[in-house]
Amino acid sequence: MNIQDLIRPIVKALKPYSSARDEYQGNSDAMVFLDANENPFENGVNRYPDPQQRTVKSLLSKIKSIPQKNILLGNGSDEVLDLIYRAFCEPNQDNIITLPPTYGMYSVLANINAITIKSVQLNNSFQPKVDEILEISDANSKLLFLCSPNNPTGNSFEAKSIERLIKEFKGVVVIDEAYIDFSKEESWVRRLKEFPNLIVTQTLSKAYGMAGIRLGICYASEEIISVLNRIKPPYNVNELTQQKAITQLEQNELTQQQVAAILSERDVLVKQLDAIDFVSKIYPSDANFILVKVDDATKRYNQLIEKGIVVRNRTTQPGCENCLRFTVGTKDENEKLIKVMKTL
Repeated sequence: MNIQDLIRPIVKALKPYSSARDEYQGNSDAMVFLDANENPFENGVNRYPDPQQRTVKSLLSKIKSIPQKNILLGNGSDEVLDLIYRAFCEPNQDNIITLPPTYGMYSVLANINAITIKSVQLNNSFQPKVDEILEISDANSKLLFLCSPNNPTGNSFEAKSIERLIKEFKGVVVIDEAYIDFSKEESWVRRLKEFPNLIVTQTLSKAYGMAGIRLGICYASEEIISVLNRIKPPYNVNELTQQKAITQLEQNELTQQQVAAILSERDVLVKQLDAIDFVSKIYPSDANFILVKVDDATKRYNQLIEKGIVVRNRTTQPGCENCLRFTVGTKDENEKLIKVMKTL
């Protein structure tokens, strides 16, 4: 597959903006910076941030065992996804394929970018219908979104199905791994070299506990990363976000301890939810949340709100009728949830 054939002509012809910090990349020690029209009075954030976030990428490179040239960072995963749309999808011409129930922003971003949405609902086991997906794709199908572990169902897609889709889909396959740190499945980042049309997105919002800093991560071939770099805003990840990310990534051991605690609490919560009389089904989870089928999702959602507990009502999503999604909280939070549910 030639990735260049998938890139929008206007993007290929684009002359990217060159910022002051792109042009000078030398040692900043003892240098006098009079190039970027910044306020010269030091306060910690008076200078523009590194437009390529080199220190953050260096830490991610070590943790994920992937070269920095294969990493792009964005202002949340939503910016990363939007860049992918703008790089590959021609407005009012191309289409993307989603597999509901899934993350809603894929469709929102398609609508914003004037891209047609084709959907193939997951089967009863919340797995992709591979034959149907390949059958509805056409020459204008540029992106296929696979959320694995999937939101809101929590399960991972079978590796054999994902591999077949990557090999046979004629566009770019985007695997959203926002919850991969909670899964026993291996990340598809490990196999980027095999598939030039593969993009893997991750985030610091979930396992790393950094939802408030809005840092999304894109792993792909050097060719795809270079295309996305051409169209990203020059200083898209601010200095405070970069500093917070560096601090958190430097204590990766703490993150792993927190992930282990969440997984332990998830197992406990599953057992406790199973004992609730109005719970009819608990779906397997590879994420930090649990999808649960109840007798009346809207009724139970409102009852929990009245008791001071907010969960997510997913009953309107395809295949999720009367389902609530419970994020795994702290031990105390989970115990409060169960105590309240026993009184409903």
